[in-house]
Amino acid sequence: MKTFVLGGGCFWCLDAVYQMTRGVESVVSGYSGGALPNPSYEQICTGMTGHAEVVSVTFDENVIPAETILDMFFIQHDPTTLNRQGYDVGTQYRSVMYYRTDAEKAEFDAAIARNQELWADPIVTEVSPLGTLYVAEQDHQDFYAQRPEVGYCQVIINPKIAKVRKHYAKWLTA
Repeated sequence: MKTFVLGGGCFWCLDAVYQMTRGVESVVSGYSGGALPNPSYEQICTGMTGHAEVVSVTFDENVIPAETILDMFFIQHDPTTLNRQGYDVGTQYRSVMYYRTDAEKAEFDAAIARNQELWADPIVTEVSPLGTLYVAEQDHQDFYAQRPEVGYCQVIINPKIAKVRKHYAKWLTA
């Protein structure tokens, strides 16, 4: 098993896509990259903690290649906007990849280079060492699957799922 910690705006969006991806064993929403220990969602939303909303995606490379997990990351959010994804604005919504090893950093750098050709503007995704990963409150775990009828899911997440499905349908279970 391999685990990547990725932030691409609201963690609900990344969670929704990776939860329906073949070979993904678990997706945990959380916070990383800031200085405040044990932050709450309310504290994160202020943009003052330094943390980003992230997901920890654990997957089986015998089922899905790491490159595919990363390419799906770049297709489901706009990595060219700094501290913003659509209506979600603030440093907590930044595009970020947290690495544990030099080899993982190299994978992330290669993914950025590979995916840059999809975007007219430069990718601004931050690549940083992983510090402490704080697990988000239970309400934020598997949010989309539990509340697909919620407006945010309908208006924001469903189009992202459709975009990923267009390019990676063979990797999705639903």
